[in-house]
Amino acid sequence: MKIITQTNPDLNSNSKLVTRFLKKYQIGALLKACNAYKTKGFSVVSVFEYLLSIVFINRSMYMNYVTNHYCPEFKKDTVYRFMNSPKIHWQKFTTLLAAKVTNQSITRLTHESRENVLIIDDTLFERNRSKNVELLSRVFDHVKHRYTKGFRLLTLGWSDGNTFIPVAGSLLSSSNDKNLLNEAKGNLDNRSIAAKRRLQSKRKATTVMIELIKTALKSGISAKYVLFDTWFCSPSSLIAVKKTGIDAIAMAKKTSKVHYFFNGEKKSVKEIYTSCKKRRGRSRYLLSVDASVQKDDVIIPLKLVFVRNRNNRKDYLVLVTTDPTLSEDEVIRIYGKRWGIEVFFKVCKSYLKLTKSFRGLSFDAQTAYVAIVFTRYTVLSIENRFHIDERSIGELFYWACDELADITYQESYQLLVEIMLCAIQDVLRLDDDKVEDLLEKFVQNLPHMIKNNLKCCA
Repeated sequence: MKIITQTNPDLNSNSKLVTRFLKKYQIGALLKACNAYKTKGFSVVSVFEYLLSIVFINRSMYMNYVTNHYCPEFKKDTVYRFMNSPKIHWQKFTTLLAAKVTNQSITRLTHESRENVLIIDDTLFERNRSKNVELLSRVFDHVKHRYTKGFRLLTLGWSDGNTFIPVAGSLLSSSNDKNLLNEAKGNLDNRSIAAKRRLQSKRKATTVMIELIKTALKSGISAKYVLFDTWFCSPSSLIAVKKTGIDAIAMAKKTSKVHYFFNGEKKSVKEIYTSCKKRRGRSRYLLSVDASVQKDDVIIPLKLVFVRNRNNRKDYLVLVTTDPTLSEDEVIRIYGKRWGIEVFFKVCKSYLKLTKSFRGLSFDAQTAYVAIVFTRYTVLSIENRFHIDERSIGELFYWACDELADITYQESYQLLVEIMLCAIQDVLRLDDDKVEDLLEKFVQNLPHMIKNNLKCCA
């Protein structure tokens, strides 16, 4: 994100950016709809605005109070009470905000044929130096190939291929007592929001994924497909996504434990690949077959597309979709939009301080901080879409030429002459013969280059 200032931040412009965003999308009303009420003192919106803006000044809240720089009117205990509130439904807030942003500012300005997608993935929410964090667990880090302390942040996002908007996030702990380091806070009513978010943290990621998708679709977010990688791709997950009323495009696992129905037999993707004839030449895909999956009495048709791995020419990747009507090129193109969530994770961790600047201990405070970081990214994503064009001046010149190529140079001259003659005929009341004489004299007095082009066009 180029609009994040690294040095010498302009506090006034950043503050105006956040304030404009809060007013445009009525953040106060959204917070109120999610049980964020003011009990006494300062308004909820003022505290929320301060937490959104603090990332742009390169100082923590503690240093702001110590140095009295960019220090708000309220005390830090007000911020702590706001963050630790168990009544605020932060997951609902980010979902409603994403629905409002996409429907109000993005989908209305794009063509109906554009494929809007939901993207699901998880990342490590590391709390490696913590000891007393609620529901802290041992999580395997697939980058460093070792266990660390923290959570899995399951994230659902929306994208149109150009702009990525985070929809909802869920911090997942561990249901295994061996990996769970701290228990959840007790004495909670199971009907309360605080208890429900703690119960959700111990469920499987595939189960929570379906819950997030259903909530997003119910809130009014429009999308045609759900994209996810091999970690969430299984026959049961594909069927569960299809039941929500939306199709899935995912990368299938190349394992002998997962089978698909192909030609009346249960086969893994490796067996399907070896039993079929591949396309020759430098095609975008090697093989495309129709298959199906079954669970209980539910049978769903699929399409498997085998794509050559760019990093290893001898290897291949397998894309699976629950929409068999899609062409192979469309499956590959749409799945490419999944990369937006990887950029989102990188920006949140490197610039928006997702895991480095937060030291809260309660599970409610951690959930609140995730929602605040998601909102920060939404602010920057909308600003980036409407105020920054990454194409260079030279590229913009050629794009403008292509956009204006619908009408030729000669045709534009003809249109101008016809408009002029119609205006003369209406004002001077000339008959057709005099208008033709006037046109001939006008053409004769034109330069030879323009005259020849007009005659060729005629």
